[in-house]
Amino acid sequence: MFEQARPHRFPPLSQVRSLVTTTEAGAAAPVAGQLQAAVAAGFQEGLAKGYQEGLASGREAALEQGLREGRQQGRQQASAEARREGQALLEALATPLEAMLSALKNQRAEYQSAQRKEVVELVAKVARQVIRCELALQPTQLLALVDETIATLPPARDEDIEVFLNPEELAQIRELDPARAERLQLRADAALAPGECRVRAAGREADAGCKQRLTACMEQIEQQLGASEEDSLPDADDDLLRAAA
Repeated sequence: MFEQARPHRFPPLSQVRSLVTTTEAGAAAPVAGQLQAAVAAGFQEGLAKGYQEGLASGREAALEQGLREGRQQGRQQASAEARREGQALLEALATPLEAMLSALKNQRAEYQSAQRKEVVELVAKVARQVIRCELALQPTQLLALVDETIATLPPARDEDIEVFLNPEELAQIRELDPARAERLQLRADAALAPGECRVRAAGREADAGCKQRLTACMEQIEQQLGASEEDSLPDADDDLLRAAA
């Protein structure tokens, strides 16, 4: 009735474990592959996205820098062009400006010369009137001029010195100072104007009159007036050039 029972042998535990490990490894292999593919895809996507973002950012920065450099270069070019135009304009105005300044300088010099001449003539006129009045009141003052002139000549005896005077003044001197008139050899010369006299001594002759002294004095006054005007008056050329600048 009953079949004879056969004993069952379980496989070794190490074999069971090996079988389980192999099964789990086989089941996990597809999952690992999918995970690796997903990671690779994400990496590529991130790389592409980063590249695009970096490219866009680089383009924006490059555009901004280009605009900034372009504006700076444009300002420099505009400034250089403005300087060139200004220089050309100044050069175009230089010729008529120089001619105008030269004419102005000549006109100013002529005006100053005429002004100095008027002043000198006025002073000389007043001086002549004063001298004429002084000699009319004291004609013996001519003898002081004679003594000064004799001192510049080589030494000579009184009897060898001749003084030529206007006849009217000679008569007045002999009347007012006969002692001095006797000391010198006074001679009348109708060609001499009042206030003029000549001295002759040791073969030399000198002018002892008032005219040549007044002329020398007026020349010194004119020179001093010219020097003072040049020092005190500003240069019109420099003023106009500074104003143009």
